[in-house]
Amino acid sequence: MTDGLLPGPDGRLRCWWGAGSPEYARYHDEEWGVPERSDRALYEKLCLEAFQSGLSWLTILRKRESFRAAFAGFEPARVAAFGEEDVARLMADAGIVRNRAKVDAAIANGRVVAAMERDGESLAELLWSFAPGERPAPRTMADVPAVTAESTAMAKELKRRGFRFVGPTTAYALMQACGLVNDHVDGCLAR
Repeated sequence: MTDGLLPGPDGRLRCWWGAGSPEYARYHDEEWGVPERSDRALYEKLCLEAFQSGLSWLTILRKRESFRAAFAGFEPARVAAFGEEDVARLMADAGIVRNRAKVDAAIANGRVVAAMERDGESLAELLWSFAPGERPAPRTMADVPAVTAESTAMAKELKRRGFRFVGPTTAYALMQACGLVNDHVDGCLAR
């Protein structure tokens, strides 16, 4: 590994974490860091980042289709309508991460997003208001922060609005995943 880059199976250089499993390579090359502006997709990523907390992202990627099925395609209004029967169903679903606090957070967050939509607000506009703008490419993975002033401010605003499981580290991971920042290391094929 040089400066946080590794060659993948095709010999092209990727951020070290994207050169491992096929799931990681696909996610790295096609999705991570690509600007996302769909409220539904951003809500899904917000939920998945929360479910990932304390776990490997590979675990979440491998369970992603099960999450989508269990959470009604991450349609905020549909998830907002989930009740105790749905919580029991989710807690019995081995295809997802069965953590009650995270399940409750996904439902509560769906309610917040659905309320925003009813009020004519956009989750995308809110999240993108915290994008820091262009920054130099990180030279190594050591140059990639886990928390920034922007992610701290985003987490504070999300919590103020009633979102759960969205601390500054989760907010920064969301910013990376959804292209609000581009943390692909200099020289990476996805940069």
